[in-house]
Amino acid sequence: MAQLSGNADVPDLGRRQLMNFLLLGAASGPVVGMLYPFVKYFIPTTAGGGGGGVVAKDALGNDVVASEFLKSHVVGDRVLAQGLKGDPTYITVEGTDAIASYGLNAICTHLGCVVPWNPNENKFMCPCHGSQYNNEGKVVRGPAPLSLALAHAAVDESGKISLTPWVETDFRTDEAPWWA
Repeated sequence: MAQLSGNADVPDLGRRQLMNFLLLGAASGPVVGMLYPFVKYFIPTTAGGGGGGVVAKDALGNDVVASEFLKSHVVGDRVLAQGLKGDPTYITVEGTDAIASYGLNAICTHLGCVVPWNPNENKFMCPCHGSQYNNEGKVVRGPAPLSLALAHAAVDESGKISLTPWVETDFRTDEAPWWA
């Protein structure tokens, strides 16, 4: 048998390429297997549809069903639910069978405290530094520089309350939304 490499101890080029290919194939499987969960962790999950909306969740993490929600709350109630990006979002009861067309993100625009609703004052009052927002979330007293962020609230075809991003003009200030 003729040696192409010129030395009996050195395999010819075809064999070396085959061995390199086998080594690369054998090593790439475990490397890809280890990298997949790492890369998957950094890619956000999507629920499909591309609308960017989410179903509101209650304090226990259950979907908020509109009919049950409206039975257990009175007109004027503002109830916290888990909304967009997991942020606490107020859903407002406007009638015996209707919710407001918007939800209010409950994160204070000053330092990020959760702003509770004060029904006696008819406004949201931040316990951290005294910022106040009217019943629609517009800032009426600082130090908060901006109004509370808005989200569209609607009842979807399955009867659950769905929240989607608000990208239109802010109806409270007639300006572009600062949170978009």
